[in-house]
Amino acid sequence: MTKRRLSGRQIERIQTIQDRRRQRLASRVDNALSEIEGEPLPVEGRVVVRHGANLAVEDAEGDITHCLSRQNIGHPVCGDRVVWQRTADNQGVVTAILPRQTLLSRPDFGGRDKPLAANLTRLVILIAPRPEPSDYLIDQYLVAAEIMGVEAIIVANKMDLLDAPERAAFQDRFAYYAAIGYSLLWTSLREPETLIELIGHLGGQTSILVGQSGVGKSSLVKVLLPDREIQIGRLSKATGLGRHTTSAATCYRLADDGALIDSPGVRSFRTGPLDRDALQQGFRELRPYIGHCRFADCRHDREPDCAIHGAIAEGLIAPQRLANFKHLLAEAEQAHT
Repeated sequence: MTKRRLSGRQIERIQTIQDRRRQRLASRVDNALSEIEGEPLPVEGRVVVRHGANLAVEDAEGDITHCLSRQNIGHPVCGDRVVWQRTADNQGVVTAILPRQTLLSRPDFGGRDKPLAANLTRLVILIAPRPEPSDYLIDQYLVAAEIMGVEAIIVANKMDLLDAPERAAFQDRFAYYAAIGYSLLWTSLREPETLIELIGHLGGQTSILVGQSGVGKSSLVKVLLPDREIQIGRLSKATGLGRHTTSAATCYRLADDGALIDSPGVRSFRTGPLDRDALQQGFRELRPYIGHCRFADCRHDREPDCAIHGAIAEGLIAPQRLANFKHLLAEAEQAHT
């Protein structure tokens, strides 16, 4: 059955209702009146997993409640902050989605954005000596992080696979990312002390791991979440949704007040279509030179007096980064045709 499209007036009315619910959450007076009248108090929580219409929502005390989402409020995703109310059967109903600080999404098979996770503050990009790393894929992740406004960290895992000369060459290959301000960590699960810095970066943050298959993501998650099975069991007991955490994005609690969103679908993540200006902003080392080329519409190809090529000649921009920018620009333009 085809879903009925909402009119502009209906969408505006729904937005007004959600704004009213958010104001109600912040108003102690309204809460006090609601308590007197016997209506359950609206509270704020975080979606830790979603399976269809079923949500597991965690409150400020860490308790998890099985909730259903009220129709026409949008589609909550893992990491969303929401307003919910307890129902008579000790479950709950989500009545509004609070404004998202960040949203990670990827195009679906139809080219439309499919949200994966909300309110991230860290994007952890995993690479390894094997399989062969793709700097093009790394740059796609970095562009997404820049556009979202989250900090990106590059973690080179499985460094124990390399001998000393190979390790030095591998580190030199990616040193440019550290030179332009990205945290670059060298880790091995066989050398636990190499994980200390990474764990420090995750404290107090909401993070997600991304990277191509075979870089050790699952093994690293097991180390970062030694109690993962306990957390899954707690989810299952509270909501019955625990068995779905292997196929749906799930937000787990880390030590030091951090959270880790584990999403099986994130390894196939790609940036959606971007225009040239947005793409240029995604390459942080290009920003100082934007607008300084002779031609306002410079594509940084073979135009004379290109500021970007001048910076490359001075060693200030890595040639492979500009090549990846051009590749992404060509893909974006093709998607718009």
